[in-house]
Amino acid sequence: MKPVLEVKGLSKNFGGLRALNDVDLTIHQGEIVALIGPNGAGKTTFFNCITGIYVPTEGSVTLHKGEQAIVLNGKKPHEVTALGMARTFQNIRLFPDMTVLENVMVGRHCRTKAGIIGALLRDPITRAETQDSIDKSYALLESVNLHEVYHETARNLSYGAQRRLEIARAMATEPQVLLLDEPAAGMNPQETRELEGLVQQIREQNELSILLIEHDMGMVMSMSDRIYVMEYGSRIAAGTPAEIRSNPQVIKAYLGEGDYA
Repeated sequence: MKPVLEVKGLSKNFGGLRALNDVDLTIHQGEIVALIGPNGAGKTTFFNCITGIYVPTEGSVTLHKGEQAIVLNGKKPHEVTALGMARTFQNIRLFPDMTVLENVMVGRHCRTKAGIIGALLRDPITRAETQDSIDKSYALLESVNLHEVYHETARNLSYGAQRRLEIARAMATEPQVLLLDEPAAGMNPQETRELEGLVQQIREQNELSILLIEHDMGMVMSMSDRIYVMEYGSRIAAGTPAEIRSNPQVIKAYLGEGDYA
């Protein structure tokens, strides 16, 4: 199976602190892969390194698009997004005073061509592109069950709905790889179950590859094809949910002797 995203030997230093140490990770087409580990293990730092927020100290990040192998090292976040890798954040980052529809349309920016002149003149090409953006954004809202509140400002949505809106905005960039940073954080059990179904639906309908950081082990174990485990900035295990569940090192470092041991 051909990889979509390949990370090799990724390391990140902050002064004298080694936050990531020689981390390898591979995602194949259509996979849901989870990245788990204790708080402070380096998971979000890993996300920040592969999406251009941080520049890795060592290692390579390669996105495969067809026959192209694109090295992402040194590219800025908006360039990484345009190439086909979108993300959500642990702390929701919506535009609270914009409408639900407008928030998703912001995600379409990297797929539109109209410049400042076109926006000012409102020529037929620009108008057609704007309508297309509206239509595609509304369709995404339908897919996350937010179309009926498209006109509401984002700040008025419930917490769970804001999470779904952030996913819709990421999907508006037409990603090849979708990164979800603790998407179930703060959700109640019902919201978490709905989110799990949504993520699986997104994967199936869009043939997406998904990488998620998540602390809800029930969600991780039930929906992941493979799991990577980190501790103190290093990868300590990788495998299927069954393999991770029974790995003594993972049990000691993270899972404990509870339901998943």
